[in-house]
Amino acid sequence: MKGFSNRWKDFPDYIIGITKEIWEDRGLATLHDYYSDDIVVRSPASIVIGNKDVIGATMSTLAEFPDRTLLGEDVIWSGTPEEGMLSSHRLLSTATHTGDGVYGKATSKKLVYRIIADCHAINNQINDEWLIRDQGAIVRQLGWDPKDFAAAQIAAEGDNAKMPFTPDVDQPGPYKGRGNDNEWGGAYAEILTRIMGADLAVIPEKYDRACNLYYPGGVQGQSHGDADRFWTGLRASFPNATFTIDHQIGRDDPMMPPRAAIRWSLRGKHTGWGAFGAPTGADVYIMGAAHAEFGPWGLRREYVLFDEPYVWKQILLQSA
Repeated sequence: MKGFSNRWKDFPDYIIGITKEIWEDRGLATLHDYYSDDIVVRSPASIVIGNKDVIGATMSTLAEFPDRTLLGEDVIWSGTPEEGMLSSHRLLSTATHTGDGVYGKATSKKLVYRIIADCHAINNQINDEWLIRDQGAIVRQLGWDPKDFAAAQIAAEGDNAKMPFTPDVDQPGPYKGRGNDNEWGGAYAEILTRIMGADLAVIPEKYDRACNLYYPGGVQGQSHGDADRFWTGLRASFPNATFTIDHQIGRDDPMMPPRAAIRWSLRGKHTGWGAFGAPTGADVYIMGAAHAEFGPWGLRREYVLFDEPYVWKQILLQSA
């Protein structure tokens, strides 16, 4: 890959390799090299600019979860080494809560949860990122309900309680791309757009009847009914919110099924009964990411992430 160290055989190898080097091999100092000085990292919680703050946040996480692993399940990517590449990296993380920190006093509880990180890289360095952890799965495994966790966080912050990330506070990064025009990215984008347009007939039409589903909160499901319940519950809470496809990638790779990575957003008022309880009228922004794998009978596997506690935090801050 032009501009990248020859120790990496391809872009997925680079993404998976530096992730292990940083987190599990304790190479935090390599973030000075792998992350640009002015990197923009957006998550549902906040926006962070600069690799120094990223290093600080990484150290805090390792202090709370020192045995954390990051197992790369897939890297769905687009672009070229010359123009820059965007990776949508899906990880399965394991960790033991053995240190005090953001999640409270150490509990020694073992966690398993997913992450999707979209990173733009050029010349052996990442300079733009969108990061979503399954916080709903994390807090549930620690004994919290996501709404209660958000309320406790607000109480702890007091008068300094911060509204989570929205596009209003976004800072432009160097990446201006929208992905690629591969057919599988287009197929998944069409499915999600139809679902958000209340065309739920697309689920039995396009999903394999034996599909496996992985949803926020560590929820696992199968078949059409579970897909319908998840997407209906989300959309019902925000029935008039604007759904946007922010980034779209499709790929066909040897020894892999056709697959897609979509970064999406939902922005509008909490005006309906659904996954987020009684309507409050709160303005909510949801940063979402989803991966899909296709087979001969339709969508075979779907992985969807958004951050439940930070959706609740937006609702609760406006309901006080």
